[in-house]
Amino acid sequence: MSTEKTRCKGIPLTVVKRLPGYQRLLSDLAAKEVERISSRELAAKMKINASQVRQDLSLFGSFGQQGYGYRVSYLLAEINKILGINTETKMVLVGAGHLGRAIANYHNFARRGFIIEALFDQNPQVIGKTINNLTVKDVRELGAYLTTAPAEIGIICTPAVVAQEIADLLVRHGVKGIWNFAPVSLKVPANVCVEHVHLGESLMILSFQLKQGEEASKIQKKLQNNC
Repeated sequence: MSTEKTRCKGIPLTVVKRLPGYQRLLSDLAAKEVERISSRELAAKMKINASQVRQDLSLFGSFGQQGYGYRVSYLLAEINKILGINTETKMVLVGAGHLGRAIANYHNFARRGFIIEALFDQNPQVIGKTINNLTVKDVRELGAYLTTAPAEIGIICTPAVVAQEIADLLVRHGVKGIWNFAPVSLKVPANVCVEHVHLGESLMILSFQLKQGEEASKIQKKLQNNC
């Protein structure tokens, strides 16, 4: 996203990015039948400090008890509600190329309540193909489809040149959340949430971190040689 605050809730983006981590850890603990966890223990698993855990969670309500910590099942249920994964969320995907097909075939989305209801593409060689039990529709049918079968989230896996046009179409037909994999920043109304996933940028960040590690290692070796 382009701002430090999320457009939809006014919660700091850094906190929003930690919520899935809390959810994943609590899910693991619940599966192991762990009943409670302290903020210190939760912080250690998240690699942050305990005061940050308490501060994060206080933005959404009061979930723990002093001297007891957090009841795992209750906190997990509440975070699921906060993340909107306690109910099904209908999605449509536009762009059934390699990336779009990989996303459509990823079964863990459905386990978390995110249901891809329809796939669309403009390529005649792709239209009509079946991906994960869904037949790819012509993108020209997208507007008519959303009129009769509204979706909350639109996934864009198209080339950059058509991504804004697709986003505009999704917004006109009531989509309030866009998960954008196209390498372009989209312009949407203030009441629409967009999560930009720039895969190339993520890879460059990883490359930078590797380089920094290499440089730090070189400096350390020089210092050792000079001792």
